[in-house]
Amino acid sequence: MIRQDTVKGALPEEKEYKMAKLDGKKLLACCANGAGSSLMMENAIKKVMKRNGIKPAELRHCPVSEGKTAARNYDVVFCARTFVKTFDGIEKNGTVLIPLKNVMSDKEIEAALKEADLLD
Repeated sequence: MIRQDTVKGALPEEKEYKMAKLDGKKLLACCANGAGSSLMMENAIKKVMKRNGIKPAELRHCPVSEGKTAARNYDVVFCARTFVKTFDGIEKNGTVLIPLKNVMSDKEIEAALKEADLLD
């Protein structure tokens, strides 16, 4: 699981702040063909990242066939619930799988990230 870091004294007011758990992480959005749905999913993920002030190191989309092997190189993989079995075992590498019912819903993506303890 991705841990949350706390930094003290980094702000002029000497206040404590928490770094976003997804800052600097690699995110992957997968759909059947890697063109339509995953691109819309990527855009919805970007909305969530922007709304929460998160700057991932990488965010890209691809087809499930590519994502199946690429997943081990990413911190978080998003996909439709129908493709969950395709990613069996990726948690062994420390990758978090976020299955979605509506891949275009930024609200569902945000809720799923909170449920996975990746967003406060």
